[in-house]
Amino acid sequence: MGGWLALCVSAHLVARAFRKPDLVPPVFLAGLGRIAGLRLRVEGTPCPRSLLLANHVSWLDIPALAATVRAVFIAHEGLAGQPVLKWLCEQNRTVFIARSRRGTVGEQVEQVRAAFGTRPLVIFPEGTTGDALLPFRSSLLAAIDPLPQGTSVQPVLLAYEDVQEIAWVDGEPGIANARRILSRRRPVRLTVHFLEPLSGPALASRKTIAAAAREAIEHALA
Repeated sequence: MGGWLALCVSAHLVARAFRKPDLVPPVFLAGLGRIAGLRLRVEGTPCPRSLLLANHVSWLDIPALAATVRAVFIAHEGLAGQPVLKWLCEQNRTVFIARSRRGTVGEQVEQVRAAFGTRPLVIFPEGTTGDALLPFRSSLLAAIDPLPQGTSVQPVLLAYEDVQEIAWVDGEPGIANARRILSRRRPVRLTVHFLEPLSGPALASRKTIAAAAREAIEHALA
């Protein structure tokens, strides 16, 4: 894994010199997932210029969506406190959201809107990982309310074959979870379901968006 990181950092610095900063980070994340044993299958079609609302099971969700759609992510501010991880996140244009500081909402809205472009933007509305579908917190969608014009909102179901073994649940240290997954002898099989984009009344507000996206993912899980 260290060799893959070194190779990608070198390639990224070259790409940045040629003003192509988005070229390498999704490749690095996809490769990281492959090294961890991630084997992907895709169902459905991702929408262009989309906001993807996905269930959150594992840190592997990020390499999976980077590999399938070259996604940009919204992450909580806690990750920004770890220098190496923060730098890696920033290379993929991650937007850090400060949930506890209301005074920064306006600035965050601008950051999120600036992140929209040719690459999809991903939010995990559960706000944490786990082995079961949790309530979607509409507060995490405050930075996209109202939606930028022309944006599609598409629910995404991340369906792991061995979800109980893969999930990163509360109380388990991140390092322990990573070691457990990396020590597996079997591949981590994941189907990424791009569901139908939301439309009509479902797009009325961040609360209706959160509720409709969760309902669509819950229905697909069933």
